Amino acid sequence: MFDFSVVTTWFNDLLTGVMPQWLATTIECVIIAAVLLLAYSLLAMFYIMYERWVCAWFQCRRGPLRVGPWGSLQIFADVIKMLIKEVVDLWKSDNFLHKLAPYLVLIASVVVFACLPWGKGMQMIDFNVGIFFMTAVSSLGVVGILLAGWSSNSKYTLIGAMRSGAQMISYELSIGIAMLTIVCLSGTMSVTGLVEAQQNGWFIFTGHIPAIIAFIIYVIAATAETNRGPFDLPEAEHELTAGYHTEYSGIHFGFFYLAEYLNLFIVSGIASLLFLGGWMPLHIPGWEGFNTVMDYIPSTIWFLGKAIFVSFIIIWFKWSFPRVRIDQMLALEWRYLMPIGLVNLVVMAVLVSLGWHFAG
Repeated sequence: MFDFSVVTTWFNDLLTGVMPQWLATTIECVIIAAVLLLAYSLLAMFYIMYERWVCAWFQCRRGPLRVGPWGSLQIFADVIKMLIKEVVDLWKSDNFLHKLAPYLVLIASVVVFACLPWGKGMQMIDFNVGIFFMTAVSSLGVVGILLAGWSSNSKYTLIGAMRSGAQMISYELSIGIAMLTIVCLSGTMSVTGLVEAQQNGWFIFTGHIPAIIAFIIYVIAATAETNRGPFDLPEAEHELTAGYHTEYSGIHFGFFYLAEYLNLFIVSGIASLLFLGGWMPLHIPGWEGFNTVMDYIPSTIWFLGKAIFVSFIIIWFKWSFPRVRIDQMLALEWRYLMPIGLVNLVVMAVLVSLGWHFAG
């Protein structure tokens, strides 16, 4: 499998050979930031169209058709419309915090996005507590949502923000427990270390039943964490108009919209990292010919394919189940998911300590 670190090392040596180290580092950071933002925007556009087509398929209709061939340019029309819309200043609102909130949500999303393992040698941010860092940074998004609801000076936005805060903080516990279960299995919190530990088998296969239970808990909790149906109570249009971003318009609303769809990809990418090997191909011990063929598929394709597959499951939830009540949503977390996750974590620790698992 091709290692992209060969390209990055060559480019770094090329720059340092003709300029000072500090200047080469600055140029590399600017290029990485530009590539990151471009990938962020393109993936958001892809996911918007992806959900529209999946939704249409579930509802037995044809989806976007009019703008461009097979509706392929509809998303570009939506982006242009959002960019040219007027940004409205609200009366009696905290103008500074109102404008700051979408940037906080977007920044938290972009930083976690940069931590994902895009391919072999394509890790932008990686250190020995990578999973802990991703969890900590992703938690900052709820601060932006609470600021958006409070600063808008509207009862709909305030209730939506309070619901979202309670929901996200609650389900972060189950996500964290599911992550700890896999960290216990792998023995590392490094993103690269997690991928390399699955060389001889993805954790969902090698971690026995506790890994499967952790995957189910993670997918359910991640669905709630991203405020997607059937857990989309913070944006329940029949109660709260559009929830915490009701009073936003133009590009500021676009930031929330962008972060919402990229958060779907981020939680799916983390699921592929923890349970499905990240960019690691499917390897079966003893099947050397099969493993060689799998290695010919680029590592980036493996990662994106796994993330899109998990996203499909989360989208499937949204278009298959009715919206739950707020008490049902919180009861699911505190009465079921968290207790089951804690017991599952203990079982995984016992299996690892006794060596009753397949992870090599």
